[in-house]
Parts: sequence; structure tokens; C-alpha cells
Amino acid sequence: MSDSRVPRRRRFLVCEPRHFAVQYAINPWMQPDVRVDVDLAREQWQALIGAYRAHGHTVDSVEPAPGLPDMVFAANSAVVVDGRVFGSLFHAPERRPESTHYDTWFKAAGFDVHRPESVCEGEGDLVWTGRYMLAGTGFRTTREAHREVQEFFGHPVISLTLVDPRFYHLDTALFVLDDSAEGNNISYYPEAFSPGSREVLARLFPNAVLATLDDALAFGLNSVSDGRNVFIAPQAESLSAALADRGYVPVPVDLSEFRKAGGGIKCCTQEIRS
Repeated sequence: MSDSRVPRRRRFLVCEPRHFAVQYAINPWMQPDVRVDVDLAREQWQALIGAYRAHGHTVDSVEPAPGLPDMVFAANSAVVVDGRVFGSLFHAPERRPESTHYDTWFKAAGFDVHRPESVCEGEGDLVWTGRYMLAGTGFRTTREAHREVQEFFGHPVISLTLVDPRFYHLDTALFVLDDSAEGNNISYYPEAFSPGSREVLARLFPNAVLATLDDALAFGLNSVSDGRNVFIAPQAESLSAALADRGYVPVPVDLSEFRKAGGGIKCCTQEIRS
């Protein structure tokens, strides 16, 4: 069945983990007394970039800034649809300066950037499905930001409530497998969501690939798919097998060092949809 899955070339924005560290705790995964192996983190990150390029994707990079250890998590910087950039306003004061650096990159690249009035953490909580925006709330991005996003893009926004602090961003609990009109589908961990949100997802995506708790804890849902190839944590073995059964091609990339800060493959990857 994998032959029927069609990949689409993507453009990604990333940030080298030159200054990556765990210097504070703003999610349950972060423990400042745990040492980060910066060399290993850089090797893992470079392997991800290599995997993207090997599959035909374009990768741009923003210059990392000293004193911003989480700037490597490029997904939180914005959400880009149809060449329009909705920027970020981070919940944690420690991360708020990151927005300026990403805004500067986008503007230099020829994009206009909308700065949100409410707390909004980019693709961390805003997931474009190709038809509408799935928007997470409960821990970071606010419902007021969801309304801003809908007004800015003019696309329907579906609000989803996260209830497990381990899955504090939507992109730790859900990712899009295929954003084409023909094969539109997602994968997610149901228990990360409120009962009502689970019902919404079940109605919208009756054929979704459901993940186990172990898959979610391995950051298997912090994955990136091009419609065929799924760049996924190798520790998410059950989810990888389920995806393969559906005709997707798992591409294992180990970003386990970034899990110490509550991040993974998708966290390190901003998609630029022009």
C-alpha cells in the first residue's frame, strides 16, 4: 500500500542547537539538574536535517541566539499557511525573546508577520490539516488566540482541550499524516484530550491512527509526515508498526536528547507553507 502514498515536498525552518540546555523547568519533562549532552544533541539534530534532505525536502535555518536554550524548538515560533505568518507570544517569560529572532528571519525572507495579542505558541498548538486548523489549549495557547488565528487566516479553527500536562502542546499528542484532500488523516493519543475533544476528533477523523501511551511518552506523536514518509522517534515501535500497516513509511530519527526539554522531531521543525 505504501506505493499509493504520495509524498509532497516540504520547506522546513530549523535552528541549530548550539545553545541547547535545560536551564529552567516549564514543562514536566524539564529537570534543570539533568545534564544535556550538547554534542549528542547536535549529532541527533544533524541526522534529522540529513533525513529531511535525503527525502527531497528544503531546509532553511535561523541563527541561534545565546541565552535562548529552547530556540532549537522552531515549531513554536509561528504557524505559516498560504505564505502568511502568524507569530508567537510565549507563555513562559524565558522564551518570549525567541519571537523577535524568528520574526526577523521571516521578514528578511520576504514574509509579513502578524504578532498575536494572546498567548500563542505556533505549531506547538496549531496544526494545519489542509482543511482547517486544529488548535490546542489547556496549558499554553489560549482560546483567545484561537479566535485570532481564525480571523487572520480565514480558515475554520477547531479548538481541542489538552488535559495531561505531559502532553502540554498539541504537537506532543497529535500530528497530521496526510494534508491532501484525498487522504486527509491524523494520528493521536486519545487520552491526552478532554472527552468532548476526543469526540470531535473521532467524528472528524474516523480512520485516524490511534497511539498508545507508550508511543506518546516516546514522543512518537511529535512526528513529521510528508504524506508518505513519517519521520518518527524509533522508540515509538507500536505506532511505527501501525503506520506501516496503513501504507506509510516510518523513517526513524532519534532525538532522545531533546526529550529532556520536552521536545522531539516536530518541535524542532517549522513548516513554511507558501
